[in-house]
Amino acid sequence: MDPQEQNYGMAGGHQGAHQGHRGPVVVMTQEERTWSVLAHLSMFLNLVTGFLGPVAALVVWLVFRDRSRRVAFNALQSMWYQVAWVVILAVGWTVTGLLTIVLIGFLLIPVMALVSIVPFVHAAYAAYRVSRDGEYRYPFIADMIESR
Repeated sequence: MDPQEQNYGMAGGHQGAHQGHRGPVVVMTQEERTWSVLAHLSMFLNLVTGFLGPVAALVVWLVFRDRSRRVAFNALQSMWYQVAWVVILAVGWTVTGLLTIVLIGFLLIPVMALVSIVPFVHAAYAAYRVSRDGEYRYPFIADMIESR
């Protein structure tokens, strides 16, 4: 195992300023940073394909799960985040569509349009943070992954 990854650990290595204490400082390699950013940016494949973003993040995870815990963690976060948003948006748009039958759904269309933008903005922010700081944790998703 790479000495950097020994210090990293899934729970222990995610120590940083955002948690209020200092942990071991581990430098992320350029390859790790690039693939982590790409895993987060895979969200944008959904704009074209509708669903291949999580598949791309899964492929990154499969490739890096034994090579880099950092990239694997970022890819797994991205995949589950995208799956969660696919479910949320599918339910939201289905309810909106059904409610248009009784006309109130037309009021929800602008709301759902705005909500549909949120995961793309958040994924872009995550990619930016990973490229700058080498780390980003999606709320709830990161904790879910670490508890496995």
